[in-house]
Amino acid sequence: MSTQTLETPASTNRATELVLLLTLATLWGGSYSFIKVGVETIPPLTLIAARTLIAGLILLAVIRWRGLRMPRDRTAWRRFTTQALLNSVFPFTLIAWAEKSVDAGLASILNGTTPVFVFLISLVLAPMKRPDWRKGLGVAAGLAGITLIVGVDAFTGLGGAVLPQLAIIAATVAYACAALFGRHFTGMDPLLPAAGSMLAGTALLIPAALVVDRPWTLAPSTESLLALLALSVVSTALAFAIYFRLIRTLGSVGTTAVAYLRVPIGVAIGLVFLGETLSPTAWAGLALVVLGVMAMTLPERRSGTAG
Repeated sequence: MSTQTLETPASTNRATELVLLLTLATLWGGSYSFIKVGVETIPPLTLIAARTLIAGLILLAVIRWRGLRMPRDRTAWRRFTTQALLNSVFPFTLIAWAEKSVDAGLASILNGTTPVFVFLISLVLAPMKRPDWRKGLGVAAGLAGITLIVGVDAFTGLGGAVLPQLAIIAATVAYACAALFGRHFTGMDPLLPAAGSMLAGTALLIPAALVVDRPWTLAPSTESLLALLALSVVSTALAFAIYFRLIRTLGSVGTTAVAYLRVPIGVAIGLVFLGETLSPTAWAGLALVVLGVMAMTLPERRSGTAG
């Protein structure tokens, strides 16, 4: 009946949260392959509009089943809309468009740098806070990984996919902002912001898809439709319910640790199921990104003067 959480971060079982983090990494790691298959016969805007619609309706049904109520105040829905723009409308669409020319594994590598941007944005928002030197090294390693993955192609004249790769980086920055903004929902059951942001995203995406893609004229393949269904149910509805729980229990930076878990998972799925390959420089970039993000998510050292 209420939007309040039933437990606080201090009361949660850390092992459970880590299992949920690994689960979330797997769900999101698979999303890149689902998108890759989906956009083969479904335009990106229509794919993402359908993704948010299906996920939002599923989450709304679960909320009704649990006896919860969606907030009705304008402040909550303004926040849902902001979260939708940062966490679904812009990044989902950018990634879906990019994967028309970028492999799923490469997309997961680039998108795995979210904690780097969370860290950098946090520094801007709190300039007086001094970062742990290990996190600074993590930033450098992560950015070096991005340079190897994106920059090498640009400098060697093989830059046909640079713009899509940069679109994925832009989506990653949006995800970082969403992780920080998600702290506004720590007083809610995680299903509520998950459903609210999906429904707000649907309201923005459906009209655009109707105008741009004229989806009634499309003839999507069975494979693309199944990929859309899996993307909506598993990698969106279930994943975002877990995501908002982890924002509440692990915090923004802790939750974005999912990025370095989903990178190897996303790459492995792309390699095994889609037959993709990575260049040597992309493998080097993968190693640097994973090492950098791991360093970024290490617990901060406590000051010796702490009381």
